[in-house]
This record gives sequence, C-alpha cells and structure tokens, in this order.
Amino acid sequence: MSESTVDGVGYAADGPVATVTFTKPERNNAMDVPMQARYGALLRQADADPAVRAVVVTGAGKAFCPGADLGLLDNLAAKPPSDGGGHENFRDVLAAATVGVPVIAAINGGCAGLGFVIACAADVRFAAAGAKFTTAFARRGLIAEYGIAKLLPELVGRGRARDLLLSGRTFTAEQAKEYGLVQEVVPAEELGLRAHAYATELATHSAPRSMAVMKAQFEREAALPLEEAAREATALMIESFGRPELAEGLASWNERRPPEFPPHPAVS
Repeated sequence: MSESTVDGVGYAADGPVATVTFTKPERNNAMDVPMQARYGALLRQADADPAVRAVVVTGAGKAFCPGADLGLLDNLAAKPPSDGGGHENFRDVLAAATVGVPVIAAINGGCAGLGFVIACAADVRFAAAGAKFTTAFARRGLIAEYGIAKLLPELVGRGRARDLLLSGRTFTAEQAKEYGLVQEVVPAEELGLRAHAYATELATHSAPRSMAVMKAQFEREAALPLEEAAREATALMIESFGRPELAEGLASWNERRPPEFPPHPAVS
C-alpha cells in the first residue's frame, strides 16, 4: 500500500481502492485553501490512475470535515477580497461529482459547511452512528455555497433542502438516512470497513467506463426533458454495444466468474 499526506490530506492506495483522508487534527479537519486544492488534486489523480477504480473519502479522528477554517473566515471578514479571486475553487470542492471514478463518502463525525458540500458531491454516503451534520451557512451569515442549493434538493427534495439550508440546524446520521442523504448508518468502528467493502464491490463487479459514463449521465440528463434524455441514453447504449465492456460482462456472467473490465478512458 502506498501512502502520503500533504497539506492535511492523506492518500492511500490499496489495490483498486484509494482512500483520501482529511487529517488536520490541530484544526479538527477544518479546511484551508491548500487543503481544499490538495483534495481536488488527489481525486483527479485517482481518476487518472488506471489501477484505481473507486475512492473512499473520510476524516481522521472524530470529525469528517467541519467546514472552512474559521480563522480563514475571520481574515475574510476583516478584509474581503476585492479582486474576485478564488471563484474557481469550487472545482476542487465538487471534484467528486466531476471525476469519472465513483467516490464514497465515509462520514465518521462532524460534517458541516464546506465539508457538508464535499459529502453531498460524493456518489454514495455512509455515516457513523451519531455523526452530526449541519449546513451551517445561514448561521455564519453566509449563503448556500459551492452549488449546494442544487446538490441538496436532488438528494433530499426541495422542501427538506430549504429546511436544512435556511435553518442551519444540526441533525444526526440517523436523521440523514431518514431524509435520504446517506445510504447507510453503521457503528463508528465499522464505518471504514463498510465503505471500503462497498468500494471494493464497485471496483470488482462494475465496469469503470460504465460508471464514468453514468456519472456524466446523471449531470447531463437530469436537466433534459424525458424524451431527450432517453434519446441521448439510447445513443450511448448503442455505442456501448461495440465496447469491450459488454463482451466481458456477458462472458463473465456466462462463465460464473468475476469480470475483468479494462480501465476507463477519459469520458467527456
């Protein structure tokens, strides 16, 4: 297993599964700009690595990510930027939604603000029992940042999203599951193993290209009328008939063995 930690973000590759870990204990995993940039860079690195087929994102210690470092926000409040800089930082925050490789958030503890957006941008979310969530923005005098006003309604519905964003109230992992925000709640000591097992299942049984194309479809087709979405999906389906993934998927099924899918190419 290869491991590294830079700018408060750890990266470890274990076979086809990579794990990205927020690890800044002195700030309880609160995120500054270098940490944010490193997170985005690591997801893009994993996406470009043909050996990696799924990524788990989690936090070290008792928190997932409580949001932006409040010291950074203090500085911004004292001296707001006047040059419009930083407007592209959302690309790092939302990296899980834009890379082709599937990203599973293992929410081990406090998940708020910027960390909440990162979790919502993941493809699948597991949470430790009792973990606390909050959007937090309204209670800090901020707005719905980084596209969360689009992401959250798609996960929990418009009414619940308005409740969680306008109130900024704290809610538990168990409530998050009830709302549809997380797929599973598991004991804290089992979270890492469960998320890794799920990532391994994807890496073993699902074609990397299929998953990458589906992620692009989620973004593209959600904004289209049903007929147009179906037309585009049909074109993609016909194209997939000539791809090696279909032949291998059928052969592995008929031969009752795990598939040996090729790595996914870049999917636009």
